[in-house]
Amino acid sequence: MKRSTLRQGAGALALLAAQGASAQELLFPIGEGAFSWGSYETFAAETDLTGQSLSVTGASTGEDGKRLQALYAYFTEATGAEVSYSGSESFEQDIVINAQAGGLPDIANFPQPGLARDLAARGTLKPFGPELRDFVTETYAAGSSWADLGTFPGPDGQEEIYGIFFGTDVKSLVWYVPAAFDEAGYDIPETMEELKALTDQIVEDGGTPWCIGLASGAATGWPATDWVEDMMLRTVTPEEYDQWVRNEMPFDDPRVIRAIEEFGHFARNDAFVAGGVQGVAATDFRDSPDALFDIPPGCYMHRQASFIPFFFPEGQEPGVDVDFFYFPAFESEDLGRPVLGSGGLITMTTDTPAARAFIDFLGTPIAHEIMMAQGQFLTPHKDANTEIYTSDLQRSLGRILTEATTFRFDGSDLMPGEIGTAAFWTGMIDYVTGESAEEVAAKIQTRWDSIR
Repeated sequence: MKRSTLRQGAGALALLAAQGASAQELLFPIGEGAFSWGSYETFAAETDLTGQSLSVTGASTGEDGKRLQALYAYFTEATGAEVSYSGSESFEQDIVINAQAGGLPDIANFPQPGLARDLAARGTLKPFGPELRDFVTETYAAGSSWADLGTFPGPDGQEEIYGIFFGTDVKSLVWYVPAAFDEAGYDIPETMEELKALTDQIVEDGGTPWCIGLASGAATGWPATDWVEDMMLRTVTPEEYDQWVRNEMPFDDPRVIRAIEEFGHFARNDAFVAGGVQGVAATDFRDSPDALFDIPPGCYMHRQASFIPFFFPEGQEPGVDVDFFYFPAFESEDLGRPVLGSGGLITMTTDTPAARAFIDFLGTPIAHEIMMAQGQFLTPHKDANTEIYTSDLQRSLGRILTEATTFRFDGSDLMPGEIGTAAFWTGMIDYVTGESAEEVAAKIQTRWDSIR
């Protein structure tokens, strides 16, 4: 593929809330700053779409839509093609209705790939070809992981790549207060073995290692599923993780039970968690990091995704007052540096030169850098200039992505709803509050068997 039809962005879909891209002024003057303008100039010289138009839809609205609009303006400037975007918080329902009734956009951005897999099997989405897979594998860190995540069986059962990821979130993080670590003399653990040793050391020193909260209203239990998914990636191969997500590995398999118990090593020990084990199940996940900031610390570590700073107490500046480190892998397992996260998958519903050029543009370093420069955007694109990130915190998060050897999506989001957003959630609460991992896993598998 000449310019890879594989660049696009999960965030890229939420552009232009129904305006023409040409109406948007360029946010960053072409040729100025540390951006990779060479990639823009090459794309512009090779692509003339004057008079053509492109429709895009996705789940991004509000400020996210404005950031995408700023990006799409460069596509219009380079090609002459107009882009119109409609964002909806009910995107998942809307895209299914449009697939049945007609009126699909040219480009659809899926917040997670489960629904895209279903629509690819129905023939709603258009496959790209091996060139896109090659591009993703070569250009993204842990590129084969990203290629696999966008590869689905089509209507004929043949597996092909159906999209490219643009914009990601990272979940494999542990948050901590550097001043508290420094005062206690604790070092950042590099392996899971060291993390367990640090946990024991903090207890020996009279402290509490962890803050964990699993309550979340009707979604109570979901933070525990993230823990288990991270542990699966650290105790089995990526292929085995995928088998588990599809239930080709039963939920009551010993490997799954081990991952649940690895979570339990931290969460089911009263000495390890603020508020004790009962507090883990009852504490709202949004409130659970608060004890990090107590003096003396009510806890020293909190495992949560890159969004959690939104819930830190007022005045606590990420990267200054609070920081994070990578949730480490087991040295003994030799499984590299797996990362759990999420991201948006950009797909085509109409196979046109404009649609493919749009994907190509979103694969250029400049497209990623324009989003990086607006904040709240992370990318595994190896050619994007990390100096463009707006803070050291974002740069460090980006480094976790580019240093990853494996990337996998939140498994519960890819499972059937009755499992991933019901039985798995409630099962983790049952486990934390006393049931064995074997009992909980068996119940979840029974539920899965009932929906076949």
